Amino acid sequence: MSDQAVTERIEVWAPEASGVDLIVDEERQPMEPTDRGYWHVEVARDLSRIPYAFSIDGGDPRPDPRSERQPEGVHGPSLRVRHDAFRWSDTGFQQVPLSRALVYELHPGTFTDGGTLDAAAQRLDYLAGLGVTHVELMPLGAASGSRGWGYDGVNLCAPHEAYGGPDGVKRFIDTAHGMGLAVLIDVVYNHLGPEGNYLHEFGPYFTERYRTPWGSAVNLDGPGSDEVRRFFIDNARMWLRDYHADGLRVDAVHAFYDKSALNFLEELGSSVHRLEGELGRRLIVIAESDLNDPQVVRSTEAGGYGLRAQWSDDFHHAIHALVTGERWGYYRDFGALGMVAYALERNYVFDGAYQSSRGCLHGRPAADLPPDRFLGYIQNHDQVGNRARGERLSHIAGTDAQKVAAAVCLFSPFVPMLFQGEEWAASTPFLYFTDHQDPDLGDAVREGRRREFSFQSSDVPDPQSPETAAASVLRWDERETSPHAGMLAWYRSLIKLRRTWPELAAGRRDDMSVQFDEDAATLWVHRGRLSLYCNFSQSTRTFPEVRNARDDGNVGSAGAAGAAGGVSILVGSRSDVELKRDGSLSLPGLSAAVLGPRL
Repeated sequence: MSDQAVTERIEVWAPEASGVDLIVDEERQPMEPTDRGYWHVEVARDLSRIPYAFSIDGGDPRPDPRSERQPEGVHGPSLRVRHDAFRWSDTGFQQVPLSRALVYELHPGTFTDGGTLDAAAQRLDYLAGLGVTHVELMPLGAASGSRGWGYDGVNLCAPHEAYGGPDGVKRFIDTAHGMGLAVLIDVVYNHLGPEGNYLHEFGPYFTERYRTPWGSAVNLDGPGSDEVRRFFIDNARMWLRDYHADGLRVDAVHAFYDKSALNFLEELGSSVHRLEGELGRRLIVIAESDLNDPQVVRSTEAGGYGLRAQWSDDFHHAIHALVTGERWGYYRDFGALGMVAYALERNYVFDGAYQSSRGCLHGRPAADLPPDRFLGYIQNHDQVGNRARGERLSHIAGTDAQKVAAAVCLFSPFVPMLFQGEEWAASTPFLYFTDHQDPDLGDAVREGRRREFSFQSSDVPDPQSPETAAASVLRWDERETSPHAGMLAWYRSLIKLRRTWPELAAGRRDDMSVQFDEDAATLWVHRGRLSLYCNFSQSTRTFPEVRNARDDGNVGSAGAAGAAGGVSILVGSRSDVELKRDGSLSLPGLSAAVLGPRL
């Protein structure tokens, strides 16, 4: 195709500019103003092959805020993408409902040695075999350098070139769909990264009226906010429409500040719902929120924002503090076994109670919401990576404790989520790493990280060092060795139970009951025909009479297993878990077992 064969209308929003030029091949072409601060020009060039940029009021060339490719990095010129050139093979794919889902969060750069989405796609057969239904990719928008977590993205519509660029994303999703796996993409709309962020030069994308941990807040309710909101909503629709993603995970919605009558989250959810109808396939939006506000996931008919689900940090914190004994930061409000039980029964732990780490009452009740509105997990990128040395739960509490925590998670009524390598207790940490090209910014990040975790460690890995990222890459060969193979077998057995027994589907509490003994550190959860017994103590505990949730009395013993009404140990985390002939269950320290009838 000749570079003269395509005539395109190029448009950019720059409401405060006196003039805007389009730059192609170092030639500047003035753009014409149109309504509501937009500028446009028509060019007879193929901008999927010829880089272009904008100049505001005669200034330096800047990438297109809606750039679809940044092959030369975040400071370089932009390229368009011809989405119709990719040949999809996923016609008719539909994701399974969240009530039957198992989500797996992964970071494309450390999931494999290759560090690309093409390399990650080579492991999708493993995830499908494990029982995963949804793969959640950490952010893909172009960011400075070649390595990082993705939360410093600045070109939100341009997939990171180090991961394989636009076609790499499409190949990954097309392959995933061919294996029956849905793909969710983590998007960051609460801030942009510090390097290569030129949005403020184009218009009022940010406001000083509110402050966030990253600086000025995104402008969602001030002058010009209509177009700012449109920018982010168009980005969401792009991932779902042009890249065939099945849903989004929206980062830190508690950092949105919006006093509009129509909240941005509701507008986002409604737009995705309309797109769902246009495309004829199921789409979902999941929020990360520490607001403990059920409005985020309550239906719009009931006055909520209508998002499909949210991450459940309270459940994570309750489990983590219990098995690790950590009581620093927000963990100081957790640690009681009763909090785990409360989360299982009522979704949030803090639903209007005083939280000392915040110094105020926090949250509101959400027990009326079905639990499949919440993702339950014992690890994720934040809770592992936002530690001085990126330790996983197995590194802190040991593999036996992780097995008990995993049993609670995978037996819970929530939508379970795993973090890459969790299922085999990966030996590798998940460290915080960056690749800022500005040396002063790199120094600032390095020093800030050391200050933040000075109370934890005097040896904080350098986030700018390539070795820090390399240390976080999963070692796939260790799955066959001890103790990793044992952990993987445990996860496989729990996932198989969840897929086999309908009462373990997410979203059901009608047949669930939870009991616990704080002093003995024991917890038992009954769901339909199955019962989970957990011992969080270091000593052997005996449950004098095991029972089924639908029967108030003894329903059998080891000697009666297989007989009418009998129960058996379906899975046990240790070989010395014992169901005795007198109907009692003996659990050694830090162990768990699921009991139920043999099918």
